[in-house]
Amino acid sequence: MRAVGLTEFGGPEVLQVFELAEPHAGSGEVRIKVAAAAVNPTDTGLRAGLYGAGLRSSSPHIPGMDAAGVIDEVGAGVDWEIGEKVMAILLPATGRGGAYAEYVVVPAQSVARIPAGSDLVSAASLPMNGLTARLSLDQLNLKKGQSIAVTGAAGAYGGYVVQLAKADGLYVVADASEADEELVRSLGADAVVRRGPDVADRIREIVPAGVDGLADGAVQTDMTLPAIRDAGGLAVIRGWAGPTEREIALHQTWVRDYATNHAALDRLRQQVEDGEVTLRIAATYSAEDAASAHRRLEAGGTRGRLVLTF
Repeated sequence: MRAVGLTEFGGPEVLQVFELAEPHAGSGEVRIKVAAAAVNPTDTGLRAGLYGAGLRSSSPHIPGMDAAGVIDEVGAGVDWEIGEKVMAILLPATGRGGAYAEYVVVPAQSVARIPAGSDLVSAASLPMNGLTARLSLDQLNLKKGQSIAVTGAAGAYGGYVVQLAKADGLYVVADASEADEELVRSLGADAVVRRGPDVADRIREIVPAGVDGLADGAVQTDMTLPAIRDAGGLAVIRGWAGPTEREIALHQTWVRDYATNHAALDRLRQQVEDGEVTLRIAATYSAEDAASAHRRLEAGGTRGRLVLTF
């Protein structure tokens, strides 16, 4: 099978197309014939060697945490049927490789049907970022009517947090550049503040007592703490370890904790069908042109996912 990966870390140019043996589904697993795989910052980080010490897979390393396609093989004890159109989350660092491949094998609990009315390309944009956003909200454990601030709200993770928080009945304050303000408002934010080093002050202008929780998609870490009320919560996505202040609870959001949470992934499917969550695609690239997709993502400013097609 064709797969896109790397044998040495570096820039986009290290990505190559390899011919590898096809994997097969074991007990509790399904094999997916991949039609689309989203490109995320975690993929460019893997390629650049940021997680090299934690990679367990042998060379070549295959990036990709989001896949959508058709089930074409099922293992023992699995309820899925061959031919079903599904989306799945993968964990490339665990030794099985990622989504940039014609065939992937994943636990059956890492799979959900694609949303009705969507296509495989669009569905490939949902699992990893959607589950990360859902996990952050579950960690913050806010109640209907409470407030949340979201930084990096125009991005994939931040945009999903905004939409899921609104669906949970929260009051959402989101940051945005001038160019992204209309987009962030369209996602449902109740208030939008200008992003920048004074973002906490701007959030406090909207919620003077401080927000109950904050999801930090912009990785601004300690810069955001003044926006949070005493004993509130902060969810971070890249392992920031604090310290916090004023008894603010720190939640490190690692999507691997939800990688086999079928109920959460299927809930996201339902929310897309209900119009509560929007799938945003910026562009598609052939698998052979993965390097161009990585260059575009690293250039910044992409709104919506870039997706490789097989």
